Amino acid sequence: MALEPTSLVRILVAASLALALAGCPSNQSPPANGDGGVGDPDATVEPIVDAMPAPDAYVMEPCSTPQPTCTLTIDYQGSATSVSVRGDFAPDGWTTGVTMTKTAGGFTATIPASDEQIILYKLVIDGQWQADPANPRMSPDGFGGNNSVVRVDCDHCPKRPTIDWRDAVMYFVMTDRFADGNPANNASVGVEAPADYDGGDFAGVTQKIDSGYFDDLGVNTLWITSPFDNADNKYPGTDGHQYSGYHGYWPKDLTKVESHVGTEAELKELIDHAHTHNMQVIIDYAMNHVHTESPIYQQHPTWFWPDDNGHGGNCVCGDGCDWDNDRLRCWFTTYLPDFNFTIDDARHWSVDNAIAWAKKLGADGYRLDAIKHVETSWLTDLRARLNAEVAWDQVFYLVGETFTGDRDLIKSYINPSTMLDGQFDFPLRYQLLHAMLGRQGSMTDVANFMDTNAAYYGPGSVMSTFLGNHDVPRIIHFAEDQPQFHDWDGGKDRAWVNQPQLPTTKSPFERVATAYTLLMTTPGVPLIYYGDEVGLAGAGDPDNRRMMPWTGLTQNQTWLRDRLSALIKTRSAHAALRRGTRTTLSVANDTFVYEMQAPGDVVYVALNRGDTAQPATNLPAGDYTDLITNATVTAPTSIPPRTGLVLVAK
Repeated sequence: MALEPTSLVRILVAASLALALAGCPSNQSPPANGDGGVGDPDATVEPIVDAMPAPDAYVMEPCSTPQPTCTLTIDYQGSATSVSVRGDFAPDGWTTGVTMTKTAGGFTATIPASDEQIILYKLVIDGQWQADPANPRMSPDGFGGNNSVVRVDCDHCPKRPTIDWRDAVMYFVMTDRFADGNPANNASVGVEAPADYDGGDFAGVTQKIDSGYFDDLGVNTLWITSPFDNADNKYPGTDGHQYSGYHGYWPKDLTKVESHVGTEAELKELIDHAHTHNMQVIIDYAMNHVHTESPIYQQHPTWFWPDDNGHGGNCVCGDGCDWDNDRLRCWFTTYLPDFNFTIDDARHWSVDNAIAWAKKLGADGYRLDAIKHVETSWLTDLRARLNAEVAWDQVFYLVGETFTGDRDLIKSYINPSTMLDGQFDFPLRYQLLHAMLGRQGSMTDVANFMDTNAAYYGPGSVMSTFLGNHDVPRIIHFAEDQPQFHDWDGGKDRAWVNQPQLPTTKSPFERVATAYTLLMTTPGVPLIYYGDEVGLAGAGDPDNRRMMPWTGLTQNQTWLRDRLSALIKTRSAHAALRRGTRTTLSVANDTFVYEMQAPGDVVYVALNRGDTAQPATNLPAGDYTDLITNATVTAPTSIPPRTGLVLVAK
């Protein structure tokens, strides 16, 4: 996150969530509604007067042959005396259902349906409940419970692009610092330039989408900074400098879009244009706190933790309260009240807001800021509501930010059925910075860590792997011959003075490319922080948020960008690199050679962090094509210094 003053195909079920989670037991009818839970048609929730109005549904492109209603035919191929289909397609669907008609090959039934309707159902075969053998939809993470799930498509019109998130490559756009597409919304709040608004906006991002920049790079997912209205005042940081809310983490009015970066219509246009380029859009959502100027805080101060530690002192994180022991109640700073989501009304309002924006904008996921500071009840409520109401043809990806090396804490928020799909893998980042960029320890440390990390976060989890983000110094400086920063360094001491400059030698760019070779050839959602593809320079916040350079790039910068583009496109072309199983072939002080294998696809990867050529030990003998350079490589061979080879057998 960035407050800074102080810095820092799965189908979504749209009906009867109680049935989706509990399923129909194998030998009895589903439980009756009435418990007041999410998805309960009889449930009543006390209205919140100032809640965000319900948005219009996401609007698809016009269809030349719209067909709002149709029928769904379900067939059962098997022997039985009687078969019926039960489900949520009718008010009495789970109790009475529809009796299937016997045919020459089995049984069939036709039920009325609406376009895009998601139906949970089950068969009752000779009195026994059973999932449809032709459409069980019982995924490894338990999605859909024990029910079969189908989505109806009456009109067969083109739909929004869909994705299996294991196939994603994400690019993080800090909107205000990326591209200025509409100078009319440029405005200063009167602080020093590095911490003021810099002119980037939604229109600028859309222009870069339409120009093909992301297509050329190969990324298929954009993460944009929090787009909601921020407090416009300037606030002093602990470093003696004043800051604006250009980063998006000082939410004032969560029902409006920040005018410095554009309008709601321009944000919607950005997302629509991304979809036409087959890209997903993830929105940064800051739910832990609001600004003291926020109407929701002023109208409902009791929805927030009190700004005291229970003993008369303040409860600012790291001051009167502890960042870890008091993490659910401490304020990030004196003007950012922390939501108390143990209060039902506060939690309902916040989740309503998140759901409303997802529907209104047609977003594909949320990056959830500072998730360890938020009660898990907020997260489980959000996931349940998303499953029940946001009926895209894919998972609405929830990825959290927990800035820590504690894998157990990170894991505690991950469960694709009920909480997060994954988190940003800070522990893996540490290994790569320490061993590959900083050349400390051995590559054996990386291999051993990855062996334990592969399944650490549980079945169905999709972690995001990364090297750089907006809370740490620019990655190029960790890779210099003499690194300017180390491992967990935040770089704040050089954010305003003695700022690092772009390296003039090629070796740091090669080291960054080698580390990205590992990320792009192993499972996860690899992340590129804007500008890292060209080795943008910068220390800590706000120096790590310089404006994106669109001209005047050096030869080393364009080399790195082209190398990353080749890696991303190679990843896209080979399932083994996105979903495969990794087998270590050899590992030494400076080298790591491994095989990635998926059905029908085998790729070999050979990495050398060292400054001299090293043997690619245990790479099977034979001729290979290097997928990055298209060169022929004959094994046994050596790996050039600061290089990653991505090889397929000829």
